[in-house]
Amino acid sequence: MDQWWNDLAFIHWPVEPASVVRFFPPGTRPDVWSDGQTYVALVPFAMRRAGFGRGLPVPYFGSFLETNIRLYSVDDAGRHGVLFRSLEAARFAIVPFARIGFGMPYTWARMSLDATSRRDGDVVTYDSVRRWPRRGLRSRLSLRLGEVVEPTPLETWLTSRWGAHSRVAGRTVWVPNEHAPWPLREASLLELDDDLLAASGVRAAGVPLRALWSPGVRARFGRPSLVR
Repeated sequence: MDQWWNDLAFIHWPVEPASVVRFFPPGTRPDVWSDGQTYVALVPFAMRRAGFGRGLPVPYFGSFLETNIRLYSVDDAGRHGVLFRSLEAARFAIVPFARIGFGMPYTWARMSLDATSRRDGDVVTYDSVRRWPRRGLRSRLSLRLGEVVEPTPLETWLTSRWGAHSRVAGRTVWVPNEHAPWPLREASLLELDDDLLAASGVRAAGVPLRALWSPGVRARFGRPSLVR
């Protein structure tokens, strides 16, 4: 699959690894940074021009807003990836397809992305209200965009993820992806009113890291393989 991830924000919190082990499928475990912590992220963005192979993007269904809550994973083969706790999507048809075909916990939500230019800088606001399941869960994030930054080693480790782990038909799978390095800007957190992190069952162990925003990258997903 070929797609673009645009207008993407990263909000990260540290997490005690022992508190999230139960969420990881067999053959995987929490990926831990040198500080002894793993991390959880709130990541809203716009999916654009998604399609199969290198052909044309899928009309209508290939572009939609998405917000995910993700943990950081590693398997016994040493592949570092992400493990999704939830993925809000503004296209209902995506939800059953992704749940059945890829084991991804997609949900249906009403979503919006608003970007405005102000005298004190550009502001980006993401809004999401869950429609199904657990109707009514909300997430609102507003950021003032700052300067282009070089990511710290930890930020590089968190954003440079080359695949995802999932559970499909009772088996743990690895779905590889590739993309260019993220062009990143630091961002000031103006507002964060979020139900999704608490609903995921993940409890943060500290304050969030600095917020990051990116205009986006092109990503390609490969064929899933079993985790042994």
